[in-house]
Amino acid sequence: MRRLRTRRMTALLLIPVGLYLVAATAAYLSQTRLIFPAWMVPPAGPLPSGAERLTLNRPNGDRLEGVYLPARVAGGGGTLMLLFSGNASNAQALAEHFATIFPEHPVAAFHYRGYAPSTGTPGASALIEDAPAIHDLLAERYRPARIIAVGISLGSGVAAQLAAQRSLAGLILVTPFDSLSAMARESYAWLPTSLLLRHEMDSVEALDGVETPVAIIAAGRDTLIRPARTAALRAAVPNLVYHHVFPHAAHNDILAQPGFDAAMRAALAAVT
Repeated sequence: MRRLRTRRMTALLLIPVGLYLVAATAAYLSQTRLIFPAWMVPPAGPLPSGAERLTLNRPNGDRLEGVYLPARVAGGGGTLMLLFSGNASNAQALAEHFATIFPEHPVAAFHYRGYAPSTGTPGASALIEDAPAIHDLLAERYRPARIIAVGISLGSGVAAQLAAQRSLAGLILVTPFDSLSAMARESYAWLPTSLLLRHEMDSVEALDGVETPVAIIAAGRDTLIRPARTAALRAAVPNLVYHHVFPHAAHNDILAQPGFDAAMRAALAAVT
């Protein structure tokens, strides 16, 4: 009887352990799909009048597709705005939106690797490797006087990594984070994220010692990239020249906030 009770207790203890292992395995296997949900990004529409389609071939055979929107009015002084979108955003749609904010500046953006019409498989290391190549293509083709990188959400990590590899005139980060690993620890404290996470972008480490002027625009009610993660980055940035928080904005509606366009223009003025 005692042996039977012991077996039953052991079986009951193994159930939560088994469920935990299943959850950990699912998190490990699904993280690429969760961090880079290319499957949920709507397709781009037709190119606006005057826009150029860009193509960048990568050494492994993948092809990146991008868009370049020339300035619509004079007075930009040769500044090109290079955009890195969020993980569930269409890069062309974002470029079209920012072209309305900065009509005097040309705007360029590329669809991340694995985000149609770009080919390949998305991943942190792939996006980090692609960013300098995108920068160099634009610099060689259009010869701008300066390049300002703008990173939105996940794109803030890509833009920060680019600032560590190329000389940028400025860096504007919208709803940014300190690192993907810190976000994972905060959101999944019950999992051994240090063992499971296969994608890392550490903006704090990337910007350490970088003299590029940095502007940060954040959402006060952001539940995806929580304020603590943005605060940790803000405290570590060596050359922060502008910071603005929209107190009532959430992660996905910050671009639609009244005053966002004005904040972006103020950020640009501050970094330049």
